[in-house]
Amino acid sequence: MRTNLDHLLSRLRNVGILAHVDAGKTTVTERILYLTGTIHKRGEVHDGTTVTDFDSQERDRGITIFAAAVSCDWDGHSINLIDTPGHVDFSDEVERSLRVLDGAVALFDAVAGVEPQSESVWRQADRHGVPRIAFVNKMDRPGADLDAAVDSIRQRLHVTPLVVQLPIGEEAEFSGVIDLIKMRAYVWNDGLVECPVPDALLERAVRRRRLLEETVAELHPIALDEFYARSTLSAETLAVVLRDLSLSGTGVVVLCGSAYRNRGIEPLLDAVIAYLPSPQEVPAVQGLSDGALQERVADPAAPFAALVFKVSSTATGRLTYLRVYSGTIRKGETVVDAGVGRTERISRILRVQADQHVEVHQAVAGDIVAVVGPKSARSGATLCAPAAPLVLEPAAVADPVVSVAVEARRSTDTDRLASALTRLVEEDPSLTVRTDSETGQTLLSGMGELHLEVAAEKVRRTHGLEVVVGRPQVTYRETVGRGVSGLVYRHVKQDGGAGQFAQITLDVEPLDEDFAFRSVVVGGRVPQEYVRAVEAGCRDALAEGPLGGHPVTGVRVTLTDGATHPKDSSELAFRTAGRLGLREALRASAMVLLEPVAEVTATVPEDAMGGVLGDLAARRGRISGSTARQGAMVIVATVPLAELFGYATQLRSRTQGRGTFTTRPTGYVPAPTAR
Repeated sequence: MRTNLDHLLSRLRNVGILAHVDAGKTTVTERILYLTGTIHKRGEVHDGTTVTDFDSQERDRGITIFAAAVSCDWDGHSINLIDTPGHVDFSDEVERSLRVLDGAVALFDAVAGVEPQSESVWRQADRHGVPRIAFVNKMDRPGADLDAAVDSIRQRLHVTPLVVQLPIGEEAEFSGVIDLIKMRAYVWNDGLVECPVPDALLERAVRRRRLLEETVAELHPIALDEFYARSTLSAETLAVVLRDLSLSGTGVVVLCGSAYRNRGIEPLLDAVIAYLPSPQEVPAVQGLSDGALQERVADPAAPFAALVFKVSSTATGRLTYLRVYSGTIRKGETVVDAGVGRTERISRILRVQADQHVEVHQAVAGDIVAVVGPKSARSGATLCAPAAPLVLEPAAVADPVVSVAVEARRSTDTDRLASALTRLVEEDPSLTVRTDSETGQTLLSGMGELHLEVAAEKVRRTHGLEVVVGRPQVTYRETVGRGVSGLVYRHVKQDGGAGQFAQITLDVEPLDEDFAFRSVVVGGRVPQEYVRAVEAGCRDALAEGPLGGHPVTGVRVTLTDGATHPKDSSELAFRTAGRLGLREALRASAMVLLEPVAEVTATVPEDAMGGVLGDLAARRGRISGSTARQGAMVIVATVPLAELFGYATQLRSRTQGRGTFTTRPTGYVPAPTAR
């Protein structure tokens, strides 16, 4: 039985599709599902008939908004596939997906090469150590150039591309590929046909094969030994070495094709099996158990541990999506939400096919499934066996940068709106909801205009509520420009009974990181438990700065001295002193308002370049470069996010509808004036 489970694990792949918006992720996913027999009719994005873009907003907008999981089988292997969003506003969906994936296929446009969001998701995958292969899509487009796309991968992503295919035909004449490992041609007409390499391409294919061998020999000792001994590499050695280089991240295998025209998908599936890891081949997951670091290997017999990476509400109930890292879970069993100690019962286990589900009796290590039963487990929670608690590290959640005021059109719907917003935040942790202390308005914050538009529309469609949404406002930060030293704060409260007493002395100074706290108190003048309380109070104070109530970042606080009272001092008193003392210290410091900025990449006709540059300058943009590409100009600029509201309409107007742009958040810079 154990041998059978190990065999099944070795034949499992958990893979994500990553790319810039409009690179063809959903079309590739559809073709994979069709070729594997999972669906019997190819869906099209432009027709709104795709499997993974099943949400009504995704079909209306023609983009992927929510990460969708599907399962399929190929060549005796099972593949769990996650189609991720490409728009920057939904990068947190990508982050949560990457946290639970073992490998990824990175898609690139054969004309545009590496685009801004391609680079961003690549860096996200780097942080998670996810092995990747690359697929250059849209080889049938005018201007498609595999070599140029590969050069952009090398230069912008700083990796070694290992090109294993040579295209047959260019642009509209693209009809197939030559496999440089097997030295065979694959041509697609009504179907896939394998044949010898065409004579006209044989010399070029031999040169490319030689280049691949030389590159691989430089990177891998086994290949180097064989290359020196025989002056060539066998197909078997190449396959083994390419897998090693892919798993280690030393090199990236590159394939090409046209998903829309059904060309190149079969070799891509073969590459997923050949070069991406099974759950057994990735490092054991690490978590905390009773404060100690513990590893769990992908073993169905080990104690159960799974990470919640997505929560969604459906007409039939609440679905909790899990990546099972160890052990086995069966229908009807009880698990523990390790972070909060709450017990949850698993009433159903579902194999996911986007918005369709197939019930199964169990899930084992390596599986990605949805479960019904947990009532309060949120994204990032760890569900584990009660007898073996373990807390896994959740995916990082980015701070929101744009806010809008939201209110129900009818006052009688206020409570329903609050409930709907709570459910939204449960499903998408990158959204936050708070009440403005000055205006009393409910503020919904997210990663961008589109993110908030989608959230508001979901409230309207899913919950049947009419809502009024205010104008977008960016989320500012405050930081310390020049700090203060030796600020003494004395907290005394006496209103009958036990009083409160705490005295602290603080130094405040600028810091490149978000926040740091240290204590240099000597002689036990402030006991250690009170030092921790002061730090907690200081963290409380960072929520609202003195300039405009914005969060405070970039500050180091040093506790240099203090005093206690034998009866009236307590952790509560020192936490209060830390909060109020730091607030006073910040008011005494020279504070700087920070505004979020974004990198804008605009592709515009050459004759419109002057007007676009002038418009960016009027928006306080700083131009960092421009390049010519296929009769158009690509302009890169850094622009304050507050100046980009409505930019899409303005760009279309200046370019007669021919201009496009993408944005990527790049951090915060000092704002020119206080707001």
